[in-house]
Amino acid sequence: MKGTNLGELQELVMLAVGVLYDDAYGVSIKDEIERQSGRSMTLSTVHAALNRLEDKGFLISRMGGATEERGGRPKRLFRVTAYGKQVLEESRVMRNRMWESIPRIAWENI
Repeated sequence: MKGTNLGELQELVMLAVGVLYDDAYGVSIKDEIERQSGRSMTLSTVHAALNRLEDKGFLISRMGGATEERGGRPKRLFRVTAYGKQVLEESRVMRNRMWESIPRIAWENI
């Protein structure tokens, strides 16, 4: 498997997959990220991140049922793997540790 480092976009995508749980597919992931972050992005950007994350073993996907609104095409649904959850938790711990290490005076002199 490839490295465990997550970029900001990859972390947002994985978090959105977790939030959406059983309804995490390209459009819903894009919409969730935009709703929660106020950041707009293209669907192709989300799909590229999903593919990389699946290649790394952080996500798994399966095909959902076809719907009329999608012209009979099925949705590709994603879930976070146990390995992906571990990587997200490690990222959160590292970020929190760094935030907690910033001396108060660093913020007071800004």
